[in-house]
Amino acid sequence: MLQYFTHYATHAANDRLIPRERTVPIPATITAVHGYPSKLAVYKIAASKYWQVRCWVAGRTHKRSTKTTSLPLAQRFARWFYEDQLVKQLAPQTATQIAAPATKHQLTFGAIAAQVYANEHARMERGEFGAGSLRMFRNRLDAKVLPYFGAMDPSSITYQMLQEFAQEISKKHSTTTVSHYLIIVRKVLVHAVRIGAIEQTPDIPKIKIRSSSRGAFTPTEYWQLLRAARALRGVKHPASNKAMRKQIKQAYNDHRMPQDMAWAISLMVNCFLRPGDLTKLKHRHVEVLRGKNTYLRLTLPETKLHSAPIVTLRPAVRVYQQICKLQPLTKPNDYLLLPDLKNRTHALAVLSTMFNWVLQHTGFKLNPHGHPRSLYSLRHSAITFRLLYGQGIDLVTLARNARTSVEVINNHYASTVTGEQNIAMLQSRRTHAA
Repeated sequence: MLQYFTHYATHAANDRLIPRERTVPIPATITAVHGYPSKLAVYKIAASKYWQVRCWVAGRTHKRSTKTTSLPLAQRFARWFYEDQLVKQLAPQTATQIAAPATKHQLTFGAIAAQVYANEHARMERGEFGAGSLRMFRNRLDAKVLPYFGAMDPSSITYQMLQEFAQEISKKHSTTTVSHYLIIVRKVLVHAVRIGAIEQTPDIPKIKIRSSSRGAFTPTEYWQLLRAARALRGVKHPASNKAMRKQIKQAYNDHRMPQDMAWAISLMVNCFLRPGDLTKLKHRHVEVLRGKNTYLRLTLPETKLHSAPIVTLRPAVRVYQQICKLQPLTKPNDYLLLPDLKNRTHALAVLSTMFNWVLQHTGFKLNPHGHPRSLYSLRHSAITFRLLYGQGIDLVTLARNARTSVEVINNHYASTVTGEQNIAMLQSRRTHAA
């Protein structure tokens, strides 16, 4: 009898340690996803360091690991997962069934947004939509649109709701950004009309866009930025390690100014690159050409549906030679800047943070109109310098080489060029041959 009770007690103790208990949600970690039904939640379990997601769709619970330890990223994954389950559930229905009055309102705004995203992804694969634009579309969906409208019946969305949504975003974002968010909402609602989920779209608030230039640097400021980046090389960032980890997300070289910063400043001004393109630039993308003109030909991957090579100004050749001489990693597939960082999003964060330090050190963080400057302002400077100092340059050539459009140059880059800056051209007179 004693043996029986000992055996029973042992098994009872083991029952408390069975793996199933390690997969039970930890109550204190169960977190709802804002703007979605309570049946969608993320949580932690003892068996994994990652956040988990669960949702109740079509009479059963669906679960998945988010594969991230970040709560915001886990909530973003949860939205994708929930929308995907809704789309799978509704996919077997025919177009007639979806359009029928009894079932058409089963589609939430989030489920329709998932269909729109799938369509945009297909456009991207066909080459009709840029990969960067698709990422921005997804980010904006997750950041504001789905938390606000995701769980709603699209037929219940009114002009007043859209107006309140726009006013909420306006508190922290520019009119341009507000307009982009409303474009995404409209795209989803238009798709809802096309599939018969709603009869018509509500009126969309009109936002008057007030464009503000990122602010080019003057040539004097540019040289001061270069000298400051060189002088700070190897110096530890004045912010605390905790603050730096928050900005850059990952540790980098004890947060010291890299020698790459001065190269990055010079390359952006002499190569017309965007910051994102700068961090993707590899040695195999660069070709040095010498002849009547000396320059680099940069054959970068396609960005914003532009794939033509970029030709640089002459000083870029000297910068590239310095990189090849001083940088330890110079194989064809090595990156020009911060090649030791394989995560290029992290590399861009490092360069942006360090450039902000250079701006603060020089006092150039704000332009004369009080608008903040960033790494992107160097691209603005590159194009503006060509408008001011390039002899006989035309906007079409400049736009194509900078992988942008004439309209963008006119509206944003040329907006800072004043008549006084080109006074000699304005006062010039044509001469006629005798």
